[in-house]
Amino acid sequence: MGKKVKWSWSSAIIGAASAVAATALISAKPKDPTFHLISISMTSLKLNLPLLDAEVLLTVHVTNPNIAPIDYSSTSMSIFYEGSLLGSAQVQAGSQPPRSCQLLRLPARLHGLQLAHHAKRFLQDVARREMVLDASVDIAGIARVMWWDHNFKVHVDSHVTVDPVFLDVIDQENTSELEVFTTAAA
Repeated sequence: MGKKVKWSWSSAIIGAASAVAATALISAKPKDPTFHLISISMTSLKLNLPLLDAEVLLTVHVTNPNIAPIDYSSTSMSIFYEGSLLGSAQVQAGSQPPRSCQLLRLPARLHGLQLAHHAKRFLQDVARREMVLDASVDIAGIARVMWWDHNFKVHVDSHVTVDPVFLDVIDQENTSELEVFTTAAA
């Protein structure tokens, strides 16, 4: 009736190995990490005559969706209001395991002089209880895949709406772009 098909173990093994290799390549493709601002807490006010500077603590949720652990160097995140540099937050050097989430607490200083330059707009934002801040940071580090180290850089842009009275995060849009360098780390 039907033609008998000759079955081969070598063909089955080659097929299975190809499927495993294809799955490994798809899951090993670097993915952009995600960043979400969870909260802003006022830690202190510093008198900087004739104005006050605010020191705040930013709590940021970071997800590393990749199969490789990462080590990153310290850097500074710039915070902008109405296009002017309002302050900065310090990102300490650290590491993150593969496929994990982590909370980072970033100390930041916001300069009262910059808010004074935008006093009219700031008072309108306080009255509306919505203030739009932008932030930008470049984080560089090393991703370890087996015995190879790969340098990487992540550029993150954030557009955050906060309540300037209670410092609640109302809305946010975060974009990150990962760049992996093919040369090994020195």
